[in-house]
Amino acid sequence: MTDLEVGVANLADADVRDLIALHQRQMYNASPPGTSFALDLSGLERPDVTVFDARQNGELLGIGALMQLSSAIGEIKSMRTKELALRRGVGQALLDAITFAARDRSLKLLVLETGTGPVFEPANRLYLRNGFARRSAFGNYVETEFNVFYEKRL
Repeated sequence: MTDLEVGVANLADADVRDLIALHQRQMYNASPPGTSFALDLSGLERPDVTVFDARQNGELLGIGALMQLSSAIGEIKSMRTKELALRRGVGQALLDAITFAARDRSLKLLVLETGTGPVFEPANRLYLRNGFARRSAFGNYVETEFNVFYEKRL
């Protein structure tokens, strides 16, 4: 995708806030009860979280976040591409930016949790295509038939 710019998002921007809210609603609606862990705005405003946005000519196309769990481990959170930009490389660009930021912080491992089923298949393909491997649950997550967990050594 040409002219795509990825940078640190301003969480005060209305379009960013709207996409965060949409992401949380859609993840809640697409997940069995108790299995959606999408962060709301307050969860993304934490000092250990950096939210990135992808824009083309100023228009917001997607967001993704890096939560630093420790000095060695980061978690990918809140990856969302707007419907109009699906399958145009926005998710890849955000994942690249998050991975670069993790390496820049000398993190050794990226982890993430996502779901299964048709809604989550594009995300699962993205992570597998980028060298992520399945793993067991981490942190406070509980493994269910719905959740899958990935990691990538950096």
